[in-house]
This record gives sequence, C-alpha cells and structure tokens, in this order.
Amino acid sequence: MTDTGKARLETQLAELESRLSRIERDLDEPHDPDSSERAVQMEDDESLEAQARLVTREIASTRRALDRIDSGEYGICVECGEEISAERLEARPEAALCIACARKV
Repeated sequence: MTDTGKARLETQLAELESRLSRIERDLDEPHDPDSSERAVQMEDDESLEAQARLVTREIASTRRALDRIDSGEYGICVECGEEISAERLEARPEAALCIACARKV
C-alpha cells in the first residue's frame, strides 16, 4: 500500500473517532424533565447508540487495516489468502475480505 493509502486510512480513523466523540457527547446530554419530551429523547438516544455501535465497528476495522499495513499483510484476504482487488480496496480501504469471501459471509 502506498503512503497515500495509509494516510487515507489514518484520516478515515480520525474522522470516525471524531464522529464517535460527538455521538458520545450527545448521549451525555441531560434529558428534559418534561415527560412528553423524554420519550422523544429516549428514541433519539437509541438511534445514537446504534450509530455509536456502527462507528465503533468501523473504527476497529480501520485499525485492523492499519495493523495489516504495518505487518505487510494489507490487501490479502484474511479468509482465503488471495489478493483483494485494487477496486475493492479503493472503495473500502479497510476491507479484510476479497469479494468472493465477503459474499459468503
């Protein structure tokens, strides 16, 4: 992987961490004591919690991709050991699976 590709993953990681931080701040905001507003806020919290879980998974995937770069294993499918296509890595630089293995999951 080129330094540009690694920089892209590092930028992606920073953006994801920033997004997670904003979500966590939103979740930490106190709820309105008005019971009619509280129900809406609880629904919003559920949505934010789902977003936080998704972003946390994306952060983990991006970190694993950076680890694979450092170990020289980036671009190799962790399932079958075949090379991951450049097109797939361009679209999803954190991809750990080739298209064939990803379809099996």
